[in-house]
Amino acid sequence: MIHMKKLRGPAWLAAAAAVAGLAGCGKTVVLNPAGDIAAQQGNLVVTATLLMLIVIVPVILLTLLFAWKYRQGNADAKYDPDWHHSTVLELVIWTVPLMIIIALGALTWIATHKLDPYRPLDRIDAQRALAADARPLEVQVVAMDWKWLFFYPEQGIATVNELAAPVDRPIRFKLTATSTMNAFYVPDLAGMIYAMPGMQTELNAVINKPGVFQGLASHYSGKGFSGMTFKFHGLSDAEFAQWIDKARAEGKPLDKASYLQLARPSERDPVQRFSSVEPDLYHRVLNRCVEDGQPCMHETMAKDARRGAAAAPAEVPAKAPAHAQHGAGGHHQ
Repeated sequence: MIHMKKLRGPAWLAAAAAVAGLAGCGKTVVLNPAGDIAAQQGNLVVTATLLMLIVIVPVILLTLLFAWKYRQGNADAKYDPDWHHSTVLELVIWTVPLMIIIALGALTWIATHKLDPYRPLDRIDAQRALAADARPLEVQVVAMDWKWLFFYPEQGIATVNELAAPVDRPIRFKLTATSTMNAFYVPDLAGMIYAMPGMQTELNAVINKPGVFQGLASHYSGKGFSGMTFKFHGLSDAEFAQWIDKARAEGKPLDKASYLQLARPSERDPVQRFSSVEPDLYHRVLNRCVEDGQPCMHETMAKDARRGAAAAPAEVPAKAPAHAQHGAGGHHQ
């Protein structure tokens, strides 16, 4: 027999831990983010959950009610063995879920297009539209083994495992990877987006609150995956300018040789800053041709396309059927 007194201590500890965990859920990042795109995604999760609870909650309550009402020994429960159909019940059972599915489908379809990561932003937040002359901050992201490299082409700097952007300024991320597919994810900013070798994905987002936010790799990519994290700093315009100046003053140049050294697999790398970046280095990373003598993918594909076009036989116009070549009386049409 199990001794309940022996289980009382661990049981209370487990219950306390569960309560503490549930209490902490009230401030989860996904539902309380600092960026507008992430906020819209969080609202979508809440709305979809509430719609589904329209069915789930009544089913749970009715299950408990039926278990209690028709319990063994309850002589007051009505017994009707000949009952087999109710039109009203059938309508409720089928109509309510159908309406929820239609609502979820419409909501998801609209949100899928509105929150497309490739779609440029049209607002700063729910109360402010994006100014017509607003220019997004471009950040080029490279997922490495096992660290993150960020290029700032407009500012001419690069960083490792540190990212910063001005508050309320749109950010356009362009992402690729060196060897293994990975996923870039800042929960306060937007949903995750994949980074793949030889390919480029995009993500448009904005941060609306100053602070330091967690960034991570949300796709398993090997033994150093757990330490592939970084800090994202939401800064004012003045603080962002100071951050750029600090990188230019304290950093070292990033050229092909230093990049190849950086690209070697390593774990839990500290923050690094680079004062300048060799021209077209990100595009060489994207096209997998950083090493001297390595042909770039886009050049190789262009040559293959030209060879394919030259080798293809010339198209011969299809010959029309005889009855279509000449009309009545033998006149050519």
